Amino acid sequence: MAEIRLQKVLAAAGLGSRRKCETYITDGRVTVDGVVVDELGARVDPGTQVIHVDGVRIAQASGHVVMALNKPRGVITAMSDPHGKPCVGDLVAALDQRLFHVGRLDGDTEGLLLLTNDGELAQRLVHPSHEINKTYVARVKGIVDKGTLHRIQNGIAIEGRVVEVSSIRVIDQATDATLLELTIHEGRNRIIRRLCEEAGHPVIDLARIAIGPIQLGHLKSGQLRELSRDELGRLYSAVGL
Repeated sequence: MAEIRLQKVLAAAGLGSRRKCETYITDGRVTVDGVVVDELGARVDPGTQVIHVDGVRIAQASGHVVMALNKPRGVITAMSDPHGKPCVGDLVAALDQRLFHVGRLDGDTEGLLLLTNDGELAQRLVHPSHEINKTYVARVKGIVDKGTLHRIQNGIAIEGRVVEVSSIRVIDQATDATLLELTIHEGRNRIIRRLCEEAGHPVIDLARIAIGPIQLGHLKSGQLRELSRDELGRLYSAVGL
């Protein structure tokens, strides 16, 4: 791809007018491949160079697509199933792009699942070294007291490895159940269910509501949406791209 003026790339990424983008540059708020660029005559190749504004990567015309799906309960995380079970692939079959899921949710868990055609992004999102937080809402059996919350927060060992919980709080309680919000960064299979079971409060219902900076929001069950430019920038920045 031919090199083009940096301010034109910024404007095309939705950061504002050409003049506003020139101010970003002259104020020293823009880096290209990790180097501050503060000259208006600078030209870049948006197809190969990585551009950040205020430390957040801008969305560039790379052909990569990232979408958020609210996976329904009962749908398995797979692009196809030989036994004909409902799967994520059924929900994206009508899309022009060929996407694959990033990580997975078990069949009984609903909520946020990311799909993309960017292999490097997907690999970094699931790699433990990047410690990308995932936030869940779990309805569990029984009343979860403060002692149990502290026990979970301090770490419970599952198969010899302590589950590190970034945060946990009670959202609501009934006479026989508690609604919890938990944030963790590890991705072992069914880890939230196993953690709650070990703590003495089996999961009744479970939903993922966030992956790193991306929120499920008001996305309805089974619906898809493409991430905004701002969300893409924050997601790429979160994994060091």
